[in-house]
Amino acid sequence: MDMKARGWGSLLSEKVLALLFEKPSLRHRTSFEVAMRQLGGHCIYLSPEEVGLGKRESAADVARVLSGYTNCIAARTFSHQTIVTLARYADIPVINALSDLEHPCQAMADLLTIYEKKGELEGLTLAFIGDGNNVAHSLLLAATLSGMNFRIASPRGYGINEDILNTAREYAAESGTEVFCTEEPRQAVTDADIVYTDVWTSMGQEAEVEKRRGAFDGFQVNGELLSLAREDAIFMHDLPAHRGEEVTDDVMDGERSVVFEQSENKMHLLKALLVEMIGGLEIPLPDYR
Repeated sequence: MDMKARGWGSLLSEKVLALLFEKPSLRHRTSFEVAMRQLGGHCIYLSPEEVGLGKRESAADVARVLSGYTNCIAARTFSHQTIVTLARYADIPVINALSDLEHPCQAMADLLTIYEKKGELEGLTLAFIGDGNNVAHSLLLAATLSGMNFRIASPRGYGINEDILNTAREYAAESGTEVFCTEEPRQAVTDADIVYTDVWTSMGQEAEVEKRRGAFDGFQVNGELLSLAREDAIFMHDLPAHRGEEVTDDVMDGERSVVFEQSENKMHLLKALLVEMIGGLEIPLPDYR
């Protein structure tokens, strides 16, 4: 089955996915639900108020309960430890739909988009401008695993988690790629194949808005900065975007932007992931390296 073909299938006709979300989401909730429905499965959304994860009921008990009702859990949590606990106590697969440490589904959808646009991954250079957050962490790991060079420009004090960075450097040594960290956006972007940014203030950091705006002054991806990248470079953003802060309208809506294709690809990637994990069907993937 072509995972990007629109329409309805029956690969997951007897499967149920639980969406266990502590954080709201436009793209992840919609992409998971539509992915399951296009594959003939069912999806149950569990809001923070309904579950009270870690407050009304422990993550371990929630994992055991949902293991008896559903076939898979997609969890979107504030703490990465909650994901770890759910996976430890569940008898069914647990998908990290976002934690404070990593955002792996986003990174996989991003690699799919880059592969479609560039025809390869190996040897490309991805420049990430902004906070060394969960999106940057997963992109760094995914890039070095797949043969891509990774550069990140962040203000002092907002860089990549040290453990993630050390792991990525091990991957880079094996794949022959480079990891470069700087406080100068122009250094990161020059001759890059992909320029990527994310919001300066993520969910749960609202009290830091003004502090972060000051710290990230000069880290906006605008037309001038993007012009330093390769002529055929693409621009990416995982959304939602705070237009006028980390990115300007002319870049978001420009001819180099693949932001909305990137967003749609999340749904197609999740279809393949769900079929692989709970559908009993091995999905042949391109040889990215």
